[in-house]
Amino acid sequence: MTDKVRRFPTATSLDNGWRAAAIAVADGLGQPQGGVGILYAAESFSEHLGGMVEILQDRTGISDWAVAAGYGVITTEAEHFGVSSATAMVLEIPEDGYRLFAGDTEAGRDLESAHRNWITDATMPVAITHVDPRHPDAAQSLSELVEHTAGFLVGGLTAAAGDHPHSAGGRTGCLSGVAVSPTIVEVATALSQGCTPLGKAHTVTSARDNILIELDGQPALDVFKADIGEDLSNDLRRVGGLIFAALPVTGSDTADYTVRNLIGIDPDHKVIAIAESVSEGNPVLFCRRDRATAVTDMRRMTADLKRRVAARPIRGGLYISCAGRGPNQFAEPEREIDIIRETLGTFPMAGFFANGEISRDRIYAYTGVLTLFL
Repeated sequence: MTDKVRRFPTATSLDNGWRAAAIAVADGLGQPQGGVGILYAAESFSEHLGGMVEILQDRTGISDWAVAAGYGVITTEAEHFGVSSATAMVLEIPEDGYRLFAGDTEAGRDLESAHRNWITDATMPVAITHVDPRHPDAAQSLSELVEHTAGFLVGGLTAAAGDHPHSAGGRTGCLSGVAVSPTIVEVATALSQGCTPLGKAHTVTSARDNILIELDGQPALDVFKADIGEDLSNDLRRVGGLIFAALPVTGSDTADYTVRNLIGIDPDHKVIAIAESVSEGNPVLFCRRDRATAVTDMRRMTADLKRRVAARPIRGGLYISCAGRGPNQFAEPEREIDIIRETLGTFPMAGFFANGEISRDRIYAYTGVLTLFL
């Protein structure tokens, strides 16, 4: 780290009360040198995010904040899952380096209308995006945001019982967040899958909504059993939480895929129900989720980022991980944050455990999305 590069300030609190947590985080941040703040808080604080922001604004002098609640927060040193916690980072970048956004399906259109020249100059802004998965327009709102900004999205789905589990600039809706210009601050991002494919992708030759009837012209269950092996095939009750369906991303040059749960198996009719609608001609594969495969892919992802970052100092990072990962899939000394530090070194980091992860223009599951600011 050179003297010319200042790392982004971060702070964390494990106080049980939202007000005490906000004060502790604000005091830990000190007096940042301008920019935009990112606050992540546990679900227990979701109904008090607005009040927490007011405290942060008053005590830090940072007026612009994007906030979201999840199942817990992630910091440079620890993962606080399922407990009262809050963490914040201030991206110390010029005012022309970011734009806040919030709303429903109109959010992308409004951002484009108000900041068309900024979006053009930014050339694919990176949009840190938080989405309420309970909203019926969640998927469409994401698509509209990408279409109107030509942006690359990173972020996650919130996990909160309150009415407003996220906001930006005091506004909320289906989604909200902050778009950052990579011409002002360089950004590198990557995604780690928590599953490993079992065999090749198959073509859906018969389906109804989310029910796989035939794959490659054969009964779907027969194909499924061939992929998972004889041991699991003899006791299909064991596949729950271990085996998943994966939908390859068309045109991806990185073997990218989105993972979806198996929600039913009918041995009599040899069909499989998955948590996603499919059509004839779609590709689908099956994958296995376990600790070893997740650790291996986490190491792959961080090694790739290290190669791309090279020797440049990391000013800060945001990490969004699936709630099904974290302590549910990783353990010391190979937790996600352990692998990040081992490969990339220690740098300021903030993040949260999400209901689903956002990368590029898609919602994923059982993944981790790491974004670095250089």
